[in-house]
Amino acid sequence: MTTSSLLKDRKPGAARREGHPGIALTVIAACQLMVVLDATIVNIALPHIQGALKFSTTDLTWVVSAYTLTFGGLLLLGGRAGDILGRRRVFLTGILLFITASLLGGLAQEPWQLLAARALQGVGGAIASPTCLALITTTFAEGPERNRAFGVFAAVSAGGGAVGLLAGGMLTEWLNWRWVLFVNVPIGLVIALLTPLYIAESERHPGRFDFLGALTSTLGMASLVYGFIRAAEKGWRDGLTIASFGLAVALLAVFILVETRAKEPITPLRMFDDRNRSGTYVIMLSLAAAMFGMFFFIVLFVQNVLLYTPIEAGLAFLPVTFAIATGAGLAQRFLPVLGPKPFMVTGSALAALGLGWQALITPDSSYVSGVLGPMLVFGFGMGLNFVTLTLTAVSGVAAHEAGAASGLLNVTQQIGGALGLSILTTVFGAASRDEAAKQVPKFLAEATPGQKAEFARTKQLPAPWSHEVLAHGISTAFIPAAAMAVLALAVACFVIRVRKSDLEALAGTAGTT
Repeated sequence: MTTSSLLKDRKPGAARREGHPGIALTVIAACQLMVVLDATIVNIALPHIQGALKFSTTDLTWVVSAYTLTFGGLLLLGGRAGDILGRRRVFLTGILLFITASLLGGLAQEPWQLLAARALQGVGGAIASPTCLALITTTFAEGPERNRAFGVFAAVSAGGGAVGLLAGGMLTEWLNWRWVLFVNVPIGLVIALLTPLYIAESERHPGRFDFLGALTSTLGMASLVYGFIRAAEKGWRDGLTIASFGLAVALLAVFILVETRAKEPITPLRMFDDRNRSGTYVIMLSLAAAMFGMFFFIVLFVQNVLLYTPIEAGLAFLPVTFAIATGAGLAQRFLPVLGPKPFMVTGSALAALGLGWQALITPDSSYVSGVLGPMLVFGFGMGLNFVTLTLTAVSGVAAHEAGAASGLLNVTQQIGGALGLSILTTVFGAASRDEAAKQVPKFLAEATPGQKAEFARTKQLPAPWSHEVLAHGISTAFIPAAAMAVLALAVACFVIRVRKSDLEALAGTAGTT
């Protein structure tokens, strides 16, 4: 058979090199890793970014928030775009937009340029990420093959934050902060080149874009997150804080009204009719809220109290990646036998235990007792949950709504993380201010004249008094973080139900005799 006849026989949108599921999964997982990793890779580089571009401390938080808000806020639209326009096409568009924004961010010379690039990165990630999960549902057959693919995807999604911290430390210390953005360019180009070769185009489903739903959901979520961020800085009585929460409530109410009346809603509310799927979204929201807070505050602790370098801080998080991968592997193997509920219950309980343990952190805590131990417990629990939640969220969803279902799962993770971090930061700020009020008299009674003169100039307490303030704020913030995990545990215990059909589908035996 000639090359020309092979090209004629190939179906439109087919992969140029079919029969390589391993490579297809690698391409999809690499995209998800790049997108998830970018939520944390800049964290360790923030002090260097502040010095280079002259950010104020308050404005510096938007380097992280600009990405998280646009990413989480537009995920629903990204999932719907894949359903309507074709998932491979949308996947490629998201990748190209992401790497373009990364290049622009690395070249930024002014604060506004970096913030605009970070927001554009979030848009690209929101287009590509939900399509990743939907491509798995259409590329791999339901049963063990799809379970293995979801296991890899979930492990990458869960461990990407820790990998980002390590990569950020290495790039910042060995090169400079700009490379935490530049690194996406070569990786993204490889993904873009391999996608047409190994991933087939999905069937396009005629439909309309629910732009009003996308707009109200995005602005509502952004306003809600901004309200918490503003409260952490200015307090709950601040006029703009109150206005932000009021606007969020109004916009999200309009969003729900729009979705109930739209002929083709961006989020079909009937997805919440399934008890297990609704419970899954709540569990993901709660655990992601706690997880983002854990990464943020432990980074502060290891660098400011334990005095780790950027690379050492990144390495400190490496064990959590192995813990997550171990938990994900066990869940993938035994899920068809035991069903989802035992893993959700056990995983949420371990996450709550690890966060409760971290609430005991003090300035005298060592890495092993104050960081490593609770982090391993938490990570193993998250690994058990991520595979289980991913499978449950898309189980039984019609093919033409797979993008919306996976997009909603990602929304709960990203928005949960943004909301959780802002809530925990508010708690951290209040606790830190209270502790600082107690430490200042102690400092004035014990400090040297030179230390007092420096404090009068900077208004910043030096160590060890600053360590007391930071550790108290962190330990207090982990209390609501643990409460979030307890909420996930309660939902897993009292909402999730296991059906025989679920076990059969997970085992790949549904419909067999």
